[in-house]
Amino acid sequence: MAKKYYVVWNGRKKGIFTSWAECEAQVKGYAGAKFKSFPSEAEAKAAFAGGGVSAKGPKNKAKSKPIIESATDEVIWDSISVDVGCRGNPGIVEYKGVHTKTGEVLFAHDEIHIGTNNMGEFLAIVHGLAYLKEKGSDMPIYSDSMTAIKWVKQKKAKSTLERNEQTAYIWSLMDRAEAWLQNHTYSNKILKWQTEKWGEIKADYGRK
Repeated sequence: MAKKYYVVWNGRKKGIFTSWAECEAQVKGYAGAKFKSFPSEAEAKAAFAGGGVSAKGPKNKAKSKPIIESATDEVIWDSISVDVGCRGNPGIVEYKGVHTKTGEVLFAHDEIHIGTNNMGEFLAIVHGLAYLKEKGSDMPIYSDSMTAIKWVKQKKAKSTLERNEQTAYIWSLMDRAEAWLQNHTYSNKILKWQTEKWGEIKADYGRK
């Protein structure tokens, strides 16, 4: 198993720890604990020196107000649809984004050992925004999760999934996604897929 470094910005002791047990001792049961794992010592040192990502964010950071709307009566086919495949909730999570008209898979994330449906939906939307940002596209994104759409709007995922060694990976993805939202602007519309009118979203894994 690859070595990880754990940064604790707010806990009983602040610093960089080289095992989950050491990190857990500082944050478990500590109100307002703030910590994150990193794959290298250099990244951990840089993150610790930077003080972490503030929930409020520095005042001089670029701000983005995503456009959250209910979908229109007609599907916008030139768009991305995202969805999550879960086995248990919490449980194994994977997600993908497809072109709504053609069904072509544009991006995907392999199975994550443990997470929740809403966390996967949130990651899928942010992945879609980053993908479209890189492509310079203003294409809209469809999701069938109103919770995840709200989290994106707030730039903060309000998941109740406990942070521990088993959930460290998905939480590292969530932290990175939140940081992306806080540091990027975009004009893409994020639309609620109307399952009751249009059937299952085009990225559906068909596991219901």
